[in-house]
Formats: sequence, structure tokens, C-alpha cells
Amino acid sequence: MIRRRNLRVHFLTAILCIFGIVVIAREHRPSFLRPDLRLNAYVSTADGGVTVVDLVKLAAVARVSVGPGLSGMREHPKRAEIWGVSSKGGYVWVINARINQVTARIPVGPLPYAIDFSPDGGRLYTTSSGSDTLLAIDCQTHSVLARTRTGAEPVLAQVTPDGKNVLVLNHWDATLGIHDAATLMLKSTISIVKQPEKVAVLPDSSVAFVLSLTEHRLSVVDLRRRLLITNLELDGTPSDMLLKPDGGELYVISPEAHGLQAINTWTHEVGDYMVLGSAPTRGLLLSDASELYVSDRAANHIIPVDIVNRTILREPGTGKEFPIQAGQFPGVMRTDPNESLLIVVNQASADIAVIRTRTNSLLTMIPVGDHPQDLAVKLF
Repeated sequence: MIRRRNLRVHFLTAILCIFGIVVIAREHRPSFLRPDLRLNAYVSTADGGVTVVDLVKLAAVARVSVGPGLSGMREHPKRAEIWGVSSKGGYVWVINARINQVTARIPVGPLPYAIDFSPDGGRLYTTSSGSDTLLAIDCQTHSVLARTRTGAEPVLAQVTPDGKNVLVLNHWDATLGIHDAATLMLKSTISIVKQPEKVAVLPDSSVAFVLSLTEHRLSVVDLRRRLLITNLELDGTPSDMLLKPDGGELYVISPEAHGLQAINTWTHEVGDYMVLGSAPTRGLLLSDASELYVSDRAANHIIPVDIVNRTILREPGTGKEFPIQAGQFPGVMRTDPNESLLIVVNQASADIAVIRTRTNSLLTMIPVGDHPQDLAVKLF
């Protein structure tokens, strides 16, 4: 009888151990799959440096001095590299993620602000808003392949999903330039909302949505016919927009309106409205479009939203709405490739918050340096 009871205890203990190992493996998958895999976050700061954070060890492990006025930071889609621009220095920079060193500074002209990669990762596109120029850079040789004139003060260049065109937002003259991605030749110029800042493009590259951070309107552009379809009226000045992966809906966040609006991208109609908090500012949508995370800068927390049912998620057992505490002035957010971790940049408290998405719970806060700005995440 005692032996049988001991066997049951050993069996249950073994099951619990296996379950525990599975949970740990899910949370720290890179280190379990291959010991040499690394999962890092890269955070730019106001003093011109990039702090490297090991997301397995949950600790800052390196500091890279890059240059003044860092912005537009992105991880390369295929290479173990982090790219960005120094708007004050007038160059594109490259960090080798394996050695945490700057391996290239490529002059592009005054005041570059953002970058985008071609779908195959072979090219990088950026603009020099100080010289009204669009540039294409070879990601392997770090050489400038082509450059061309744009409208006045181009602040963003974004490649369409099919890789055929580069869309340029000209901030000063309120136009959208459509350029050939291979030659950079200008195909068309379309008048849009004043002071355009962001663009989202449908997966079939047919329609673009252009956002201004100063206007209560959103421009809808037909990229095939190369014309403005309409300007949609919004509630409040927007701060961010996110496109559903299938392209069916566009979510526009507005701190003034304390929430978000859902726009039907097929009919171009403004639909549902959700009140979220004091000052919702930035958003991140999971790849399956089930949850949307929104940072509230006034309340210093993150709001997890069931975007399908248009409700704020609630704590299991309590039924209370589920804001997740972050640092001061949370802004930019990214996930790891498996979407098990949500990383949030807290500009005023000089740290990042690491949140477990499975439970919507705060894991830790990691200091990264003065006034962190932008964020990239790389698994390599």
C-alpha cells in the first residue's frame, strides 16, 4: 500500500517537473532551442547611445555609442544587425548585433528621420528632409545605390508590401510621392493631409492611409489609380494607427479623444469607437489580431484590449479591467518574435518594462539610460 502511494507521488512529481520545464522553455525559448541563440532589445537614448538588453537574462549587457539625434531604429529582417539614422549627424548607422559595435556610418544628407527595408532585406530606403532627397542603400556593401529629388521636407520613405514602390511623405508641401523602388523614379505626386507623419498600406498594395499628428483627418489614397479617394474626419488629433494584418480594419489612437476609432478599410468608413483611458498614445497589435496593447502616458500603464470584441481585458477571477503598470510616460512598444514578451519604453523613468503577454503581468523594469526613445528587438 505504501509502495503504491509512493509510486503515485513520484508520478505526480514527475508530471509537475515536466510541466515546469515546458513553462520555462516557453518563456525562454531561445536559450532552450540553441544555447548560442540570443534575444536582445536595443534602446536608443537622448545622449546618442544604444543600450543592449538581454531578454533571456532580463538585464542590460552593453552600451554602444552611436551619434546625436538617433531615430528610425529597426532590426534588419535577415542579418544580425540593427540599423537607424542620426538625424543631427546626417547618416545611417549599422550595429553588428553579434559584437555590439557600430560597423558603418553612411552619409545620406541632413535630417534623416526614418528607414525602411525592401521585402528581401537587400535594400534600405531613407530620406534626407534637409536636402529633399530619397536614397536607396545596399545593405551588404553599405553603399548608396541611387538617390533622387522629392517634394519639400520628406520625413518618411516606406516600401509597399509588393516591393514595387516607395511611398514618400513630404511634410512641408503635404504630398505623397510614389517612387519606383528599383530606380527611385517619381511616378506620381498626390496632395494629402497637412504635415503627414505616418502611412499604412493594405497587404495587396492597393490603398494607403496617411496620418497627420496635427490634423483631425486621415487621407485615403488609391495607389493603383494614383489619386486621393477621401479625407476621413477623426475624433481628436491622432497619435498612432495600426493596420490589421488582413487589412480589414485600421485602428486610430487619439489622446484627445481618450480612445481609438476602428476604420473599415474596404468602405473607408469610420466605425466603432472605444474609450480606453486618460491619454492613450501608442499601440501594438499582435499578429493574430486578437489583442491590441495601448500605452497610456498620463496613467503610466498599458491597456490590453480584446480588439475582436471591443473590450478591455479583465483580470481572471476578479473581473476588474486589466491595466498593466509600466514606468513613467510609456511609449514605443515591441514584442519578441514569439510574442511572449512585450517590451515598453518608458521615456520619463529611463527604463523599459518587460511584460509577459500570456498573463499580462509585469516581469521587471530594466534601467536603460536617460530619456529612452526608440526600440528594436532581434533574435539571432
